[in-house]
Amino acid sequence: MLIGATLGRYFAWRFVRTILGVFLTVFALVYTLDFVELLRRAGDSEGASTGLMAQLALYRTPAVAESVLPFAVLFGSMAALLQLSRKLELVVARAAGISAWQFLQPGAFVALAIGALAIGAYNPLSAALKQRSSEIEAKIFAKSTKAGTGKDLWLRQRSVDGQAIIRAETAVEGTTTLAGVTVFQFDDAGVFTAQIEAARATLHDGWWELRDVRVLTRDEPPESHEVYLVASTLDPSQIRQRFTPPESVPFWQLPETIARHERAGLDATRYRLQYDVLLATPVLYLAMVLVAATVSLRFFRFGGVGKLVLGGVSAGFVLYVARQVMEGLGASGMVAPTVAAWFPAVVGSLLGTLTLLYQEDG
Repeated sequence: MLIGATLGRYFAWRFVRTILGVFLTVFALVYTLDFVELLRRAGDSEGASTGLMAQLALYRTPAVAESVLPFAVLFGSMAALLQLSRKLELVVARAAGISAWQFLQPGAFVALAIGALAIGAYNPLSAALKQRSSEIEAKIFAKSTKAGTGKDLWLRQRSVDGQAIIRAETAVEGTTTLAGVTVFQFDDAGVFTAQIEAARATLHDGWWELRDVRVLTRDEPPESHEVYLVASTLDPSQIRQRFTPPESVPFWQLPETIARHERAGLDATRYRLQYDVLLATPVLYLAMVLVAATVSLRFFRFGGVGKLVLGGVSAGFVLYVARQVMEGLGASGMVAPTVAAWFPAVVGSLLGTLTLLYQEDG
């Protein structure tokens, strides 16, 4: 039986308000911490103004905040139900003949709606902003003494010019562009011939296009070039896959990305897993609401609410850990991507439903 429209809207608004409140609080915290870290990294870097760092932090935060959305749904649902219980509104609802399954319907609908918006709108937006942030970082922090993260990127290639080892400080996600590049060239016998330093390098079919270049050789004085070409046998699609994590690909582009990699004979397991994980997001959020309900429907006058809330938080983290473990197994090929993506959400929903059945219906 469905809940009444007026009461349903009231309960739904309570869920939306608390979930949004938790999410915005975490978003602001992540933004503040990232902004401070970017100011520290910027130092005296050319063009790294405070306003630009604030903009960069704003571009980076949505991708980080996306990973905490399940916990925002969990904690927000717990807060909404606890507030309703503390104000005895759930008592009145029960006295009017409304069961727990009925006043959980608005929360379930809100969770599914947030999940649909997360994969259809928020994820593409956060992915686009993250790619934009990587472009800005490449321009500002490349070759900066304070930009080092200890995670330099390394490539090795063999071409008509001999062998080369390429080191880059960062990559622009979704592209074949590297920033803060150093190329160590060797002849076919393995003898060092030149060191090429460039602000940016973009891989095309058969060559690297280097910008703002400084060439150092053993016998000649250093030379500077605005553009410098280096032959390459590397595949641009492989470079794009290597330096673009699946999390940075917008949801609507994942099917095309999967098909493109399969046509090129590349492993698309990680992208297929990401696609299934996003599809399972609404069900995962529904599981979070059910987990929240199992620990938040107890009346305050019965006591023990603190222990129940701690149990709900623990259950949410266990579900999150299970999700990460299954994703790791799916990425390694030990479990099918579809199973790895849907297992935590489906099992979490079933366990939450089973617990509520035991609590409400005996």
